[in-house]
Amino acid sequence: MDDHARPSRQEISDATAELGWRLVLGAVYAEVAAPSLAQASQVAALAVQAAGDAGQGHLSVDIRADRAVLRLQSATQWAVTGLDIGLAHRISAELTGRGLRLAPGSVQAIEIAIDALDIRAVRPFWKAVTGYVDEPGPSDLSDGLVDPAGRGPAIWFQQMDAPRPQRNRIHLDVDVPHDAAAERIAAALAAGGTLLSDSAAPAFWVLADAEGNEVCICTWQGRD
Repeated sequence: MDDHARPSRQEISDATAELGWRLVLGAVYAEVAAPSLAQASQVAALAVQAAGDAGQGHLSVDIRADRAVLRLQSATQWAVTGLDIGLAHRISAELTGRGLRLAPGSVQAIEIAIDALDIRAVRPFWKAVTGYVDEPGPSDLSDGLVDPAGRGPAIWFQQMDAPRPQRNRIHLDVDVPHDAAAERIAAALAAGGTLLSDSAAPAFWVLADAEGNEVCICTWQGRD
């Protein structure tokens, strides 16, 4: 695949899922379990080495005491490109060749969704108060805001047609691997939640807690 290609979500998943990567909110992620912080750091170093210079602006690694979380996405296009898919294969070959296993693990991403009648009026406030920046390119966020340090959840704005009293105006979107959605929904329902709508599934399901506060479980599917 050409490095500059913008493959579809289905193509991205097909090209990386068997390697242990999962597409979540415009990036592919994989986790490598490690028994110590030092060994998680070694996993990160191996991944960076395998990616080489091409990994700059594409590969990021979150090192924890029991794992290294690998993430691939073009920092300029805010999307997975052909290069990212190639890097996923290179990194996977290097790590599996050393007896390490890549898996989806607990991979997920959180978005904050803000309902607004006038998005142009409220968006600058949220940009200023959070210190966030404009997302660098078109993505699932639809003109969203992102943490420039890559730590906080993304923010996006949902257009409202009319005021909706007695309904919360800010909700969370929990983006999970496509093959983890059913288990996550079942757990939420078992914990006292209610399924409000599955009309947009498998792109997202709308759930609510016992007091009606809403959350969406989201996947990449149903969006191409």
